[in-house]
Amino acid sequence: MKKTLSLLAATTALATPLSAETLSVVGSWSGLPLHMQYEAPFWSETLPAASDGKIEVELTTHNQMSLGLGDIYPLLGQGVYDVAMTVADYAVADAPELEGLDVPLVALTADEARAMVDAARPMVDDIYADRFNAKVLAIAPYPPQVVFCNEEVATLADLEGLKIRASGRMTAKLLEALGAEGVNVSFSEVPGALQKGVVDCAVTGAGSGYSAGWWEVSTHLMPIPLGGWDSVVTAMNMDRWNGLDAATQELIAGQLKSEFEDAAWASAQDALVNDIACLTGNGECTAGDARGMTLVEVSDEDFAKAREILVSDVLPEWAERAGDDWAARWNDSVGKTVGVTIE
Repeated sequence: MKKTLSLLAATTALATPLSAETLSVVGSWSGLPLHMQYEAPFWSETLPAASDGKIEVELTTHNQMSLGLGDIYPLLGQGVYDVAMTVADYAVADAPELEGLDVPLVALTADEARAMVDAARPMVDDIYADRFNAKVLAIAPYPPQVVFCNEEVATLADLEGLKIRASGRMTAKLLEALGAEGVNVSFSEVPGALQKGVVDCAVTGAGSGYSAGWWEVSTHLMPIPLGGWDSVVTAMNMDRWNGLDAATQELIAGQLKSEFEDAAWASAQDALVNDIACLTGNGECTAGDARGMTLVEVSDEDFAKAREILVSDVLPEWAERAGDDWAARWNDSVGKTVGVTIE
Protein backbone atom coordinates (compact mmCIF):
# COMPACT_ATOMS: atom_id res chain seq x y z
CA MET A 1 0.00 0.00 0.00
CA LYS A 2 2.81 2.42 0.89
CA LYS A 3 4.50 1.73 -2.44
CA THR A 4 1.22 2.29 -4.30
CA LEU A 5 0.60 5.60 -2.56
CA SER A 6 4.17 6.73 -3.19
CA LEU A 7 3.86 5.85 -6.88
CA LEU A 8 0.51 7.72 -7.13
CA ALA A 9 1.99 10.80 -5.47
CA ALA A 10 4.99 10.76 -7.77
CA THR A 11 2.78 10.36 -10.87
CA THR A 12 0.55 13.25 -9.79
CA ALA A 13 3.56 15.46 -9.17
CA LEU A 14 4.88 14.73 -12.64
CA ALA A 15 1.48 15.38 -14.26
CA THR A 16 0.93 18.73 -12.50
CA PRO A 17 3.45 21.55 -13.17
CA LEU A 18 5.04 22.78 -9.96
CA SER A 19 4.20 26.40 -10.87
CA ALA A 20 0.58 25.75 -11.92
CA GLU A 21 -1.97 28.46 -11.10
CA THR A 22 -5.47 27.18 -10.29
CA LEU A 23 -8.25 29.67 -11.01
CA SER A 24 -11.78 29.29 -9.65
CA VAL A 25 -14.05 30.71 -12.37
CA VAL A 26 -17.77 31.48 -12.19
CA GLY A 27 -19.36 31.80 -15.62
CA SER A 28 -22.63 33.38 -16.75
CA TRP A 29 -25.92 31.53 -17.41
CA SER A 30 -24.94 27.92 -18.16
CA GLY A 31 -27.72 27.24 -20.68
CA LEU A 32 -27.16 30.27 -22.93
CA PRO A 33 -25.04 30.37 -26.11
CA LEU A 34 -22.36 32.75 -24.77
CA HIS A 35 -21.37 30.29 -22.06
CA MET A 36 -21.76 27.12 -24.10
CA GLN A 37 -20.00 28.37 -27.24
CA TYR A 38 -17.35 30.70 -25.80
CA GLU A 39 -16.94 30.78 -22.02
CA ALA A 40 -16.84 27.06 -21.28
CA PRO A 41 -14.45 26.12 -24.14
CA PHE A 42 -12.15 29.05 -23.33
CA TRP A 43 -11.73 28.33 -19.63
CA SER A 44 -11.85 24.54 -19.89
CA GLU A 45 -9.64 24.05 -22.94
CA THR A 46 -8.19 27.13 -24.64
CA LEU A 47 -6.48 28.88 -21.72
CA PRO A 48 -5.06 25.74 -20.05
CA ALA A 49 -3.67 24.61 -23.42
CA ALA A 50 -2.18 28.03 -24.21
CA SER A 51 -0.44 27.99 -20.81
CA ASP A 52 1.08 24.54 -21.41
CA GLY A 53 -0.68 23.33 -18.30
CA LYS A 54 0.57 26.14 -16.06
CA ILE A 55 -2.99 27.42 -15.59
CA GLU A 56 -5.71 25.10 -14.37
CA VAL A 57 -9.36 26.12 -14.12
CA GLU A 58 -12.20 25.04 -11.86
CA LEU A 59 -15.29 26.21 -13.76
CA THR A 60 -18.89 26.54 -12.67
CA THR A 61 -21.63 29.13 -13.34
CA HIS A 62 -23.55 31.50 -11.10
CA ASN A 63 -26.87 29.73 -11.68
CA GLN A 64 -25.31 26.35 -10.87
CA MET A 65 -24.09 27.91 -7.60
CA SER A 66 -27.52 29.54 -6.99
CA LEU A 67 -25.85 32.91 -6.46
CA GLY A 68 -27.97 36.03 -6.09
CA LEU A 69 -27.45 38.05 -9.26
CA GLY A 70 -26.54 41.18 -7.32
CA ASP A 71 -24.00 39.23 -5.23
CA ILE A 72 -21.79 37.98 -8.06
CA TYR A 73 -19.31 40.86 -8.28
CA PRO A 74 -19.30 41.79 -4.56
CA LEU A 75 -18.37 38.18 -3.74
CA LEU A 76 -15.66 38.36 -6.40
CA GLY A 77 -14.24 41.44 -4.71
CA GLN A 78 -14.16 39.56 -1.41
CA GLY A 79 -12.12 36.77 -2.99
CA VAL A 80 -14.76 34.04 -2.76
CA TYR A 81 -13.64 33.05 -6.28
CA ASP A 82 -11.00 34.34 -8.66
CA VAL A 83 -12.91 35.19 -11.85
CA ALA A 84 -16.57 35.98 -12.52
CA MET A 85 -18.58 36.93 -15.56
CA THR A 86 -22.16 38.05 -15.84
CA VAL A 87 -24.37 40.87 -17.13
CA ALA A 88 -23.15 44.26 -15.95
CA ASP A 89 -26.74 45.38 -15.31
CA TYR A 90 -26.94 42.89 -12.44
CA ALA A 91 -24.50 45.12 -10.53
CA VAL A 92 -26.11 48.53 -11.00
CA ALA A 93 -27.70 48.57 -7.56
CA ASP A 94 -24.16 48.88 -6.18
CA ALA A 95 -22.86 50.97 -9.08
CA PRO A 96 -25.53 53.10 -10.84
CA GLU A 97 -22.80 54.68 -12.99
CA LEU A 98 -22.37 51.26 -14.64
CA GLU A 99 -25.70 51.72 -16.47
CA GLY A 100 -23.82 53.95 -18.92
CA LEU A 101 -22.07 50.90 -20.38
CA ASP A 102 -25.11 49.51 -22.19
CA VAL A 103 -27.58 52.19 -23.25
CA PRO A 104 -30.66 51.09 -25.25
CA LEU A 105 -31.32 52.17 -28.84
CA VAL A 106 -27.95 53.81 -29.53
CA ALA A 107 -26.19 50.79 -31.11
CA LEU A 108 -28.13 48.92 -33.80
CA THR A 109 -25.34 46.69 -35.13
CA ALA A 110 -22.64 44.58 -33.50
CA ASP A 111 -19.95 46.94 -34.80
CA GLU A 112 -21.72 49.94 -33.26
CA ALA A 113 -22.16 48.08 -29.97
CA ARG A 114 -18.48 47.11 -29.90
CA ALA A 115 -17.49 50.73 -30.50
CA MET A 116 -19.79 51.81 -27.65
CA VAL A 117 -18.29 49.23 -25.28
CA ASP A 118 -14.71 50.14 -26.26
CA ALA A 119 -15.46 53.80 -25.58
CA ALA A 120 -16.91 52.93 -22.17
CA ARG A 121 -14.08 50.58 -21.20
CA PRO A 122 -11.94 53.11 -19.23
CA MET A 123 -15.04 54.04 -17.20
CA VAL A 124 -15.87 50.39 -16.58
CA ASP A 125 -12.29 49.66 -15.51
CA ASP A 126 -12.51 52.38 -12.85
CA ILE A 127 -15.97 51.30 -11.67
CA TYR A 128 -14.93 47.68 -11.14
CA ALA A 129 -11.68 48.65 -9.43
CA ASP A 130 -13.41 51.08 -7.06
CA ARG A 131 -16.68 49.27 -6.42
CA PHE A 132 -15.74 45.60 -6.64
CA ASN A 133 -11.96 45.36 -6.10
CA ALA A 134 -11.79 43.73 -9.54
CA LYS A 135 -9.78 43.92 -12.76
CA VAL A 136 -11.88 43.97 -15.96
CA LEU A 137 -10.50 41.46 -18.46
CA ALA A 138 -13.16 41.31 -21.18
CA ILE A 139 -16.59 42.62 -22.18
CA ALA A 140 -18.63 40.39 -24.48
CA PRO A 141 -22.19 40.76 -25.79
CA TYR A 142 -25.34 38.85 -25.31
CA PRO A 143 -27.53 39.36 -28.42
CA PRO A 144 -29.53 42.62 -28.61
CA GLN A 145 -32.25 42.68 -25.98
CA VAL A 146 -35.55 42.50 -27.85
CA VAL A 147 -39.19 42.24 -26.78
CA PHE A 148 -41.14 38.98 -26.40
CA CYS A 149 -44.89 39.46 -25.89
CA ASN A 150 -47.73 37.12 -25.02
CA GLU A 151 -50.09 39.84 -26.22
CA GLU A 152 -50.95 41.01 -29.72
CA VAL A 153 -48.76 44.04 -30.41
CA ALA A 154 -48.13 45.87 -33.67
CA THR A 155 -46.42 49.11 -32.64
CA LEU A 156 -44.52 50.56 -29.70
CA ALA A 157 -47.71 52.34 -28.69
CA ASP A 158 -49.25 48.92 -27.99
CA LEU A 159 -46.80 48.46 -25.12
CA GLU A 160 -48.57 51.20 -23.16
CA GLY A 161 -50.27 49.77 -20.09
CA LEU A 162 -48.61 46.35 -20.40
CA LYS A 163 -46.56 44.74 -17.63
CA ILE A 164 -43.06 44.16 -19.04
CA ARG A 165 -40.00 42.47 -17.57
CA ALA A 166 -36.97 44.66 -18.31
CA SER A 167 -33.42 43.38 -18.75
CA GLY A 168 -31.89 46.27 -16.79
CA ARG A 169 -32.70 49.45 -14.88
CA MET A 170 -32.27 51.83 -17.81
CA THR A 171 -34.51 49.62 -19.94
CA ALA A 172 -37.13 49.66 -17.17
CA LYS A 173 -37.01 53.47 -17.11
CA LEU A 174 -37.42 53.58 -20.89
CA LEU A 175 -40.41 51.22 -20.79
CA GLU A 176 -42.04 53.31 -18.07
CA ALA A 177 -41.49 56.44 -20.16
CA LEU A 178 -43.27 54.64 -23.01
CA GLY A 179 -46.26 54.06 -20.73
CA ALA A 180 -45.56 50.44 -19.79
CA GLU A 181 -45.12 49.07 -16.26
CA GLY A 182 -41.65 47.72 -15.55
CA VAL A 183 -41.70 44.46 -13.56
CA ASN A 184 -38.68 42.89 -11.86
CA VAL A 185 -38.57 39.18 -12.75
CA SER A 186 -35.47 36.96 -12.84
CA PHE A 187 -34.54 35.53 -16.25
CA SER A 188 -35.20 31.96 -15.13
CA GLU A 189 -38.67 32.88 -13.85
CA VAL A 190 -39.86 34.65 -17.01
CA PRO A 191 -41.51 31.67 -18.80
CA GLY A 192 -43.77 31.02 -15.81
CA ALA A 193 -44.50 34.74 -15.43
CA LEU A 194 -45.52 35.03 -19.10
CA GLN A 195 -47.64 31.90 -18.89
CA LYS A 196 -49.47 33.04 -15.74
CA GLY A 197 -49.95 36.63 -16.88
CA VAL A 198 -47.67 38.10 -14.21
CA VAL A 199 -46.05 39.92 -17.16
CA ASP A 200 -47.40 40.52 -20.66
CA CYS A 201 -43.99 40.95 -22.30
CA ALA A 202 -40.34 40.45 -21.41
CA VAL A 203 -37.05 41.79 -22.72
CA THR A 204 -34.04 39.55 -23.34
CA GLY A 205 -31.67 38.53 -26.12
CA ALA A 206 -33.27 36.80 -29.08
CA GLY A 207 -30.86 33.86 -28.78
CA SER A 208 -31.33 33.66 -25.03
CA GLY A 209 -35.10 33.58 -25.44
CA TYR A 210 -34.83 30.87 -28.09
CA SER A 211 -32.52 28.72 -25.94
CA ALA A 212 -34.72 29.16 -22.86
CA GLY A 213 -37.95 28.30 -24.69
CA TRP A 214 -39.66 31.69 -24.39
CA TRP A 215 -41.31 30.99 -27.77
CA GLU A 216 -43.51 28.46 -25.95
CA VAL A 217 -45.12 31.16 -23.80
CA SER A 218 -45.07 34.21 -26.08
CA THR A 219 -46.60 34.95 -29.46
CA HIS A 220 -45.08 38.20 -30.79
CA LEU A 221 -41.43 39.23 -31.25
CA MET A 222 -40.48 42.91 -31.56
CA PRO A 223 -36.78 43.03 -32.60
CA ILE A 224 -36.04 46.58 -31.45
CA PRO A 225 -33.05 46.73 -29.06
CA LEU A 226 -34.98 48.24 -26.14
CA GLY A 227 -32.56 46.54 -23.76
CA GLY A 228 -29.27 47.32 -25.48
CA TRP A 229 -26.79 44.45 -25.88
CA ASP A 230 -26.61 43.28 -22.24
CA SER A 231 -22.84 43.44 -21.95
CA VAL A 232 -21.25 40.58 -19.98
CA VAL A 233 -18.17 41.66 -18.03
CA THR A 234 -15.39 39.19 -17.21
CA ALA A 235 -13.41 40.35 -14.17
CA MET A 236 -10.77 38.95 -11.80
CA ASN A 237 -10.36 39.69 -8.12
CA MET A 238 -7.82 42.53 -8.03
CA ASP A 239 -5.67 40.96 -5.30
CA ARG A 240 -5.52 37.70 -7.26
CA TRP A 241 -4.65 39.59 -10.44
CA ASN A 242 -1.89 41.57 -8.74
CA GLY A 243 -0.48 38.35 -7.33
CA LEU A 244 0.16 36.91 -10.81
CA ASP A 245 3.48 37.50 -12.53
CA ALA A 246 3.54 39.78 -15.58
CA ALA A 247 3.88 36.92 -18.07
CA THR A 248 0.81 35.15 -16.69
CA GLN A 249 -1.19 38.41 -16.71
CA GLU A 250 -0.23 39.01 -20.33
CA LEU A 251 -1.15 35.46 -21.31
CA ILE A 252 -4.59 35.59 -19.69
CA ALA A 253 -5.43 39.06 -21.02
CA GLY A 254 -4.18 38.28 -24.54
CA GLN A 255 -5.98 34.96 -24.78
CA LEU A 256 -9.22 36.43 -23.47
CA LYS A 257 -9.16 39.17 -26.07
CA SER A 258 -8.29 37.08 -29.11
CA GLU A 259 -9.95 33.75 -28.31
CA PHE A 260 -13.00 34.84 -26.30
CA GLU A 261 -13.92 38.52 -26.58
CA ASP A 262 -13.12 39.06 -30.28
CA ALA A 263 -14.71 35.73 -31.22
CA ALA A 264 -17.95 36.50 -29.38
CA TRP A 265 -18.25 39.94 -30.99
CA ALA A 266 -17.45 38.58 -34.46
CA SER A 267 -20.46 36.27 -34.36
CA ALA A 268 -22.89 38.69 -32.69
CA GLN A 269 -24.51 40.22 -35.78
CA ASP A 270 -25.04 36.95 -37.66
CA ALA A 271 -26.33 35.41 -34.44
CA LEU A 272 -29.10 38.02 -34.24
CA VAL A 273 -30.26 37.30 -37.81
CA ASN A 274 -30.24 33.57 -37.11
CA ASP A 275 -32.01 33.96 -33.76
CA ILE A 276 -34.86 35.94 -35.32
CA ALA A 277 -35.18 33.29 -38.04
CA CYS A 278 -35.27 30.55 -35.40
CA LEU A 279 -37.97 32.32 -33.39
CA THR A 280 -40.22 33.36 -36.29
CA GLY A 281 -39.46 31.05 -39.20
CA ASN A 282 -38.53 34.09 -41.32
CA GLY A 283 -35.26 32.92 -42.86
CA GLU A 284 -32.96 29.95 -42.26
CA CYS A 285 -32.50 28.70 -38.70
CA THR A 286 -29.15 26.96 -38.24
CA ALA A 287 -29.45 26.48 -34.46
CA GLY A 288 -32.37 24.05 -34.39
CA ASP A 289 -36.06 23.96 -35.22
CA ALA A 290 -37.68 27.20 -36.36
CA ARG A 291 -40.64 28.43 -34.32
CA GLY A 292 -43.68 30.43 -35.37
CA MET A 293 -43.69 33.70 -33.41
CA THR A 294 -45.18 36.71 -35.19
CA LEU A 295 -42.45 39.16 -36.25
CA VAL A 296 -43.38 42.78 -35.46
CA GLU A 297 -41.34 45.27 -37.45
CA VAL A 298 -40.95 48.62 -35.72
CA SER A 299 -41.55 51.69 -37.90
CA ASP A 300 -39.06 54.51 -38.28
CA GLU A 301 -41.53 56.78 -36.50
CA ASP A 302 -41.74 54.42 -33.51
CA PHE A 303 -37.99 54.13 -33.31
CA ALA A 304 -37.53 57.89 -33.48
CA LYS A 305 -40.10 58.36 -30.70
CA ALA A 306 -38.34 55.86 -28.42
CA ARG A 307 -34.95 57.38 -29.14
CA GLU A 308 -36.25 60.87 -28.30
CA ILE A 309 -37.62 59.62 -24.96
CA LEU A 310 -34.27 58.01 -24.23
CA VAL A 311 -32.35 61.23 -24.87
CA SER A 312 -34.78 63.67 -23.30
CA ASP A 313 -35.93 61.68 -20.23
CA VAL A 314 -34.03 58.46 -19.51
CA LEU A 315 -30.42 59.54 -19.91
CA PRO A 316 -30.82 62.79 -17.90
CA GLU A 317 -32.49 60.78 -15.12
CA TRP A 318 -29.51 58.39 -15.10
CA ALA A 319 -27.08 61.32 -15.03
CA GLU A 320 -28.78 62.63 -11.87
CA ARG A 321 -28.39 59.26 -10.13
CA ALA A 322 -24.85 58.60 -11.34
CA GLY A 323 -23.57 62.13 -10.78
CA ASP A 324 -22.32 64.97 -12.97
CA ASP A 325 -18.75 63.64 -13.14
CA TRP A 326 -19.88 60.33 -14.64
CA ALA A 327 -22.27 62.07 -17.03
CA ALA A 328 -19.42 64.27 -18.25
CA ARG A 329 -17.17 61.22 -18.73
CA TRP A 330 -19.96 59.48 -20.63
CA ASN A 331 -20.47 62.50 -22.91
CA ASP A 332 -16.75 62.63 -23.70
CA SER A 333 -16.49 58.92 -24.49
CA VAL A 334 -19.61 56.91 -25.25
CA GLY A 335 -21.66 59.96 -26.15
CA LYS A 336 -19.18 61.10 -28.79
CA THR A 337 -19.06 57.58 -30.23
CA VAL A 338 -22.85 57.18 -30.57
CA GLY A 339 -23.66 60.82 -31.31
CA VAL A 340 -25.66 61.53 -28.16
CA THR A 341 -25.10 64.24 -25.55
CA ILE A 342 -26.68 64.34 -22.11
CA GLU A 343 -27.59 67.97 -21.49
